[in-house]
Amino acid sequence: MLVVLVVAVVGFGAKVYFDVKGSMNETYESVKREDSARDTAVDLSKQEAFSVLLLGIDTGDLGRTEQGRSDTMMVATVNPQDKQTTLVSIARDTYVPIIGHENNAEDKINHAYAFGGAAMSMATVENYLDIPIDHYVAINMKGLKELVDAVGGITVTNDAAFTQDDYTFNEGKITLDGDEALAYSRMRKEDPNGDYGRQERQREIVIGVVNKLVSMEGITKYQEVLEAMETNVKTDMSFSNMQTIALDYREAFTTVKTDQMQGEGFMLNGISYQDVSDDELKRVQDLLDDELGL
Repeated sequence: MLVVLVVAVVGFGAKVYFDVKGSMNETYESVKREDSARDTAVDLSKQEAFSVLLLGIDTGDLGRTEQGRSDTMMVATVNPQDKQTTLVSIARDTYVPIIGHENNAEDKINHAYAFGGAAMSMATVENYLDIPIDHYVAINMKGLKELVDAVGGITVTNDAAFTQDDYTFNEGKITLDGDEALAYSRMRKEDPNGDYGRQERQREIVIGVVNKLVSMEGITKYQEVLEAMETNVKTDMSFSNMQTIALDYREAFTTVKTDQMQGEGFMLNGISYQDVSDDELKRVQDLLDDELGL
């Protein structure tokens, strides 16, 4: 979203700017939050570091039309002082208190979206990681597929050959269209690292789309990108917010550091969960605290 805005604001003139503004307004969906970890909202005009919860929702394709769950969850911190963005994945089965649902009962973290949408997901992640979650961006499966197609496909490096949804993915550098990218992002049963391997592939896809967008080929496809986003992406960032970020935070996107919260699987009442140790949780909390300058 921010790459498209950079193009609009500093590159291609009035028509592109108003095209982007119209599409971004379509993606806006505010959230009502009872409490927040910040006493006052982050001040983008002062180039303060901020966080975004990235949600990949398991609906919009493959015949799924329900509310869905956030089967992909990443926290991004954007720090213009360090000129760095940090992207941390959270396993969807992580066993945590779901804030605002049935006395904050513990469940899989991805169920927060099913119970209370983006607002409950933000509250749950904020409580678990003990950091402020300033904004969210959610994209469904259809949006992922259409976005990859909009930029003309992406290139990723596959560590091991596998088959998923009737597609075969060879080892090494491979090019994916939208349907292939969706299948590539969903595989976990054949992966020796299970859901952690899947999350790594999902981060690859995010970076692959960004790399394609910043190329001249990607920039010329901005209209296709906007069409993919309009009906499949939701965020509580206003166009004004995004315009400020696009102009004043650009250097923070030149370096993207990725990380993965690690846990151990366990069974409870016949259901599989992930347990994250106190040491691992503290490691991730400290990392994100540092990136946010807290």
